[in-house]
Amino acid sequence: MQSRWPIIIICLNLVIDAMGIGLILPVMPFLIEDLQGIGIADAAIWGGLLSFIYAAMQFLFGPLMGNLSDQVGRRPVLMISLAALGVDYLLMAIAPTLFLLVVARVISGIAGASYATASAYLADVSPPEKRAANFGLIGASFGIGFVIGPLVGGLLGELGPRAPFVAAGVLALANAGLAFFLLPESLKMENRRNFDWRKANPFRALAAMGEIPQVGGLLVVNFLVGLASWVYPAIWSFYTIYVFGFSSAMVGASLTVYGVSLALVQGGLIRPVLRRLGEMRTVWLGLGLTIAGMLALVLVKETWMLFLLIPFLATGDLVDPALQGLMANEVGDDEQGALQGVLASVNGIATMIAPLFFTGIFWLFTRESWGLVLPGAPFLVAAFLTVLAFLPLVRVARIRQN
Repeated sequence: MQSRWPIIIICLNLVIDAMGIGLILPVMPFLIEDLQGIGIADAAIWGGLLSFIYAAMQFLFGPLMGNLSDQVGRRPVLMISLAALGVDYLLMAIAPTLFLLVVARVISGIAGASYATASAYLADVSPPEKRAANFGLIGASFGIGFVIGPLVGGLLGELGPRAPFVAAGVLALANAGLAFFLLPESLKMENRRNFDWRKANPFRALAAMGEIPQVGGLLVVNFLVGLASWVYPAIWSFYTIYVFGFSSAMVGASLTVYGVSLALVQGGLIRPVLRRLGEMRTVWLGLGLTIAGMLALVLVKETWMLFLLIPFLATGDLVDPALQGLMANEVGDDEQGALQGVLASVNGIATMIAPLFFTGIFWLFTRESWGLVLPGAPFLVAAFLTVLAFLPLVRVARIRQN
């Protein structure tokens, strides 16, 4: 496992996984419209509900999948997750009713796609001092996939709203085959442990991880950062259309710039920053950059200034791999899957709350009757949530010094 080949295969899996997700983004609203015979506004409500269902399944089943991978290994769980994702996309491609779309979202939410298991895999094959940097490769891989996926999905969408779902399903199943033939198991037999139903319960799993002094505080930081960062996918298109008058092509172009910037930050910049600052100081830096970027975004009113700001916004993503590295080094090798399962649950909670929360704030502060028109209000709230993340981080820093 000293070879970089398994890490390359995992990153390639994540690129393909993100491409599959990105493929369907441009056409999901049209598929819902087609199935229900409704307008785009009502389709957005159903789209939000489907996202909520996926996030709820992640919260409920994330610890179960993580604990299962601690017993049977990462490889089988990863392959099952990828295969389930392929079935999910193909089911959506042929779904004659909205009910089957809901069933498909339940399937993919339970499987948890491959993010958590891939994170546990990287923790297995990385020495403690390199875990944070290798976790950055996850974000970089997703950034690359999200650059390619929406572009290809938009082109395939010209063939019909179901074509990208077929392509995404084929990609996911091919991904499972790639893992089957080329990916070795990462979890050594001596680091495996018996499956524990108590730790598979999301509430008990959160409580158990919370009892580890540093991990508990870092989980709170992770939740607040995750909730705040959801402001971008929740309202970016609405905000840029409202403030800058963007077309759908311009929205896509701005997301492409962000995807490229994310890949550069988490695939390249994170390593020298970690070497110079260490994990804890990198988290501090990332939080500060996140707050500064969100505040600047509220002030920017020109399109060219926005495109210059986007790469700076991506530097805030230094937080995620550094934070993940801190937590991974605080638990044993036999509990990396359990930790990633808990993180999936925490992110699931943030994903359930954030879309309705931030779109609600945007709706409230863009109403003329409200008396205060401030479309950037969601970013101000997100910046405040990021400031709150400093409170548990200070406590963790004090524990580490003692």
